[in-house]
Amino acid sequence: MDDKILLGCCGAYCKTCKLLAEKYCKGCKIGYSDKSRDLSKAKCKMKICCISKGLISCADCKIFEACEILQTFFNKKGYKYKKYKEAIYFIKSHGYNKFFDIANNWNMQYGKYK
Repeated sequence: MDDKILLGCCGAYCKTCKLLAEKYCKGCKIGYSDKSRDLSKAKCKMKICCISKGLISCADCKIFEACEILQTFFNKKGYKYKKYKEAIYFIKSHGYNKFFDIANNWNMQYGKYK
């Protein structure tokens, strides 16, 4: 499966997430392109926006820094939200290939960049 389909719109990397591996989660974007999941039933506003625009992640959006949906998500309390934000900014600066080279070594949906 293409790594890009396993990257959540917010920057969470589903490929290395234990919940996906243990089948507790279907992943952020899996099933929407083949219509096996209905986007109109998705609860995540970020996912709906990103997928409906045909973006790989919010890093591809021209207004991501001004996006109220994204910024509200990133400003939630919790370490993981800071890491997802870091992923989006890393992708913006370095591209998807560099991100996946690093992220494929993680053991959860976020990790370190060094």
